[in-house]
Amino acid sequence: MATGRARLLHQHWLGVQALRLPLRGLGAIPGSIPGFRKGPGVQSAAASAPRRQHAPCERHRRKASPHCPVLLDSLPSEILLKILSYLDATTLLSTGCVNRRFYHLANDNFIWIRIYSTAFSPKRCNWRIDPVEKTVASMNSLSVEDKEAGYWKKEYIAKRIASVKAALAQVLKLVNPYTGLPAKTKEALRISGLGWVIILKEKSGKEHVMEHADLFINHSSVMVVWYSKNWPCLATLSTLDLCGVTPVLMDWHKPPIKNGPRWPSLVAKYSLSNLTDSTLVGCDRFVRIFHLNPGLLVGLWKRAEELAFVMANLHFHHLVEKSTLGSATLPYELPPHTPILDDSSEYGLHGYQLHVDLHSSGTFYLCSTFRNLFTKQGYIENGYVKLIVIHFQNSTEHLPLIGKVGLSWRTDVFDGCIKSCSVMDVTLLDEYGKPFWCFSSPVCMRSSANPSDGSYFVGPTYCIDYEDSTGTMHVELVWIEETEEYFIVSMVLYLSIAKINHWFGTQY
Repeated sequence: MATGRARLLHQHWLGVQALRLPLRGLGAIPGSIPGFRKGPGVQSAAASAPRRQHAPCERHRRKASPHCPVLLDSLPSEILLKILSYLDATTLLSTGCVNRRFYHLANDNFIWIRIYSTAFSPKRCNWRIDPVEKTVASMNSLSVEDKEAGYWKKEYIAKRIASVKAALAQVLKLVNPYTGLPAKTKEALRISGLGWVIILKEKSGKEHVMEHADLFINHSSVMVVWYSKNWPCLATLSTLDLCGVTPVLMDWHKPPIKNGPRWPSLVAKYSLSNLTDSTLVGCDRFVRIFHLNPGLLVGLWKRAEELAFVMANLHFHHLVEKSTLGSATLPYELPPHTPILDDSSEYGLHGYQLHVDLHSSGTFYLCSTFRNLFTKQGYIENGYVKLIVIHFQNSTEHLPLIGKVGLSWRTDVFDGCIKSCSVMDVTLLDEYGKPFWCFSSPVCMRSSANPSDGSYFVGPTYCIDYEDSTGTMHVELVWIEETEEYFIVSMVLYLSIAKINHWFGTQY
């Protein structure tokens, strides 16, 4: 039969074991905790202890000892601060989310000033000794006692974020001559650790955060896809928020921690009550898809009328800024546009450039650039300026689409392809090479019995239309049965006079 001292030591060992388990979850360095003996030592002490001799005080402590394990939160603050001092910055931020006490302990200035000075201490490149005055000023700037709690945590986070922003600005400087967009957007996404989530909000206020399942980076846009077996009931949902998320502390040399602290930036907010016939884009035997502006595609199962997948199409233009510089409730506001004075307004628009991509899940049906587009003042009608990209009469300008056009989709259970649907990316540059009109949106080819100029074609005709506050795009196609391909025979842009006047400061 075990003695009282042996049992007491055994209870103490169980408490230490319970103490170590949470520490590993917080990212502590594996190993023994200073001041506690390891398991084998305890067992040997229990084995070597006398079996029949009991001290009265030991017997009393044995009866009064608690039977519950020692909890980490029950430790004195001094010991917890010592433990937290071994954590890195990311783990320390996660620890501050445990409860109110850990939040205040994880704000300790002595811990964060060590992290700050280690990360941002100036690198000495020579043996020159700094003057006494400069050393004293440096020490005063790193003071602890006169700073409020959490000061050095905020300073560290702000400086880390500023360094990432500076690196992003440098990467995004280089412009692709064909699209007028940043040429290294893919590298910028890697540097920032940027990802996207959707937040489904129920009418009761409950929220469901969904991580993306697939991601496709195209020439001028990013396609992000979500699908799951455990979608919430569509009837209970009210809105969908699309947010960019970035790690609060990004380490370029390591992949971002999946469950680490992240900063959300609201990109767009959608109302799920708008899934009506007016927003229906297409369907197949399994799903119906709806388009919510800007650029969101929602797929519903035909039988159950429940969510099947969500697809977001994000144009590269200001993508990084919109996905990183907003907040959880407010989107990023672009800086006010300064009008570019147009000294030749009497000649209309000239020197424009258009880049068009038509694609689906990494498969491209069209990728073309049109240069030196122009129009005259006489093409203004109903508040729009007409800009012809492909003429009906000029057959040398007509373009074929490569492959069979269809919008591919997949979920955990099924996959499919919706015929005649795809995603269109448009980038229109003004005469100075600046992005004037950019969008990425799902589109659908619809039957068109009468082409706009009354021309007759040997095959059935179709049209693609897109419209927003900046303008309208109208594309006409012909299906050639012999070669089984679509030909674009007309492409026309209608640009809003209000947008042109705002952009150039003119008075059309």
